[in-house]
Amino acid sequence: MQIESIQENGVQIAVVTGEEKLVTDAASALDLALSARYETGADRIAIDKSVIAEEFFILSTGMAGEILQKFINYHIKAAIWGDYSRYTSKPLRDFIYESNHGRDFFFVETKEEAVRKLAEAR
Repeated sequence: MQIESIQENGVQIAVVTGEEKLVTDAASALDLALSARYETGADRIAIDKSVIAEEFFILSTGMAGEILQKFINYHIKAAIWGDYSRYTSKPLRDFIYESNHGRDFFFVETKEEAVRKLAEAR
């Protein structure tokens, strides 16, 4: 796991990348977020989609909702960047749409877009 600290518009953002699946359940997601916060001081985290288990994107598993709730409870804003074009599930597409119109959790295509969204989030 690599954690990079970026300052954007006066906002500290942790950028997480890696070669292995780091988020496999709600506990590992919270561990990742708290580790990033500890290392960088950031409560906003940009996460490479490739480090998230595929089960996250199957809404019926409940994993996405559980992780989102943990992040909200710990006042962590997150943006996941990657390619979502292969997903055809209407509930997932709706979840992504609603998240992107909120203030805490975003799904975007690039790392730069993730950093920008988190820097602008209020």
